[in-house]
Amino acid sequence: MTKPSVWQAPTGRKIAYHLTEGKGPLVVFLGGFMSDMSGSKAVYLQEWAARSGRAFLRFDYSGHGVSEGAFVDGAIGDWYADAEGLIAHVSSGPVVLVGSSMGGWISFLIARAGLVDVAGMVTIAAAPDFTEDGFFASFDAPTREILERKGVVHVPSDYGAPYPITKRLIEDGRNHLVMRQPLELPFAVRMVQGTEDASVTRETALGLLDHVSCEDVRLMLVRGKNHSFSDDDCLKIIEQQIEDVLGLARV
Repeated sequence: MTKPSVWQAPTGRKIAYHLTEGKGPLVVFLGGFMSDMSGSKAVYLQEWAARSGRAFLRFDYSGHGVSEGAFVDGAIGDWYADAEGLIAHVSSGPVVLVGSSMGGWISFLIARAGLVDVAGMVTIAAAPDFTEDGFFASFDAPTREILERKGVVHVPSDYGAPYPITKRLIEDGRNHLVMRQPLELPFAVRMVQGTEDASVTRETALGLLDHVSCEDVRLMLVRGKNHSFSDDDCLKIIEQQIEDVLGLARV
């Protein structure tokens, strides 16, 4: 496997990435919480980009995959800064953001800030505000007391070891919420969501659909698919949604 390139952020964090050269807009894959750029969706999309002659970027947030740092030291604001800074480093032109789970939230933050020229967006089981509305909202009083006293609690995961949820992650997340104020998305948006997703419910997806201000937004609910959304059928659906958005995006 090709060794990743490394970008050093102004913070000093070293971010690993793979950039596939090709025609724009640059397609950027933004992964989920505790995931990395070697996952099925990221690798499939790089292969699709290479076949299609498309510019494509996949990367690891700090504390994820092969990027520098410890996961427990990071928070939404850090990972958002990693993504936004890296995109600006590799491209000054329009981009199409493809955000999976937490990557959907980070995509919304990038679009809201306006520092990157976002020309379109595809989300896969987008999880906006999940630190507050998912993790913290589910914590009972004893769990919240442990979080306050110890600075971290561990939450069971369907994907392996428990998630370490830090006090900083929760507090920082509150500074980056996107569902409490208008969210303008002045470009084509395609959202896909599995009906059997136990991490992000269809109600979350429908709430997001109602919340965004966008003239061309569509939500596809796919029966029987879970949060990973990475079997062959799902990967093809993601590819089709990206191609749809690319056909509408500014070059």
